[in-house]
Amino acid sequence: MLYGSSPLADQSAQQLDLQPVMTLESRLIAVNRHRRGEAVGYGGDWVCPEDMDIGVAAIGYGDGYPRQLPSGTPLLVNGKRAMLAGRVSMDMITIDLREVPGATVGDRVTLWGDGLPVDDIAARAGTIAYELLCGISARVPRVYRD
Repeated sequence: MLYGSSPLADQSAQQLDLQPVMTLESRLIAVNRHRRGEAVGYGGDWVCPEDMDIGVAAIGYGDGYPRQLPSGTPLLVNGKRAMLAGRVSMDMITIDLREVPGATVGDRVTLWGDGLPVDDIAARAGTIAYELLCGISARVPRVYRD
């Protein structure tokens, strides 16, 4: 509860009026135009369904972002919902930017936090929020705010 995550299996953080106090975020380091049928992401197991922009964010399982997260896992780019496209690699992820037109290098990518509950991401990873919250590696800079 300290981090705004529900300790109860049958009640969400929102139902308990808990507020997230930890945000995991990164930035877009690339935005590339891909053609329909092109594979993206680690191992190339996600294929672009149409001509589209794919973002690359500087975060991966080496930082503590779960490797087992499936394509379609939500994240936020500048506060707008987007989806993970392909596998999580050690240092990067690829992002379907169709819902975020105009995304550019340097844009904020929120993996969990305000507007994107860590409990939801943990469920998609097949685990609990505490594992994610405790699993952030030492190479991720911490910024403490009042």
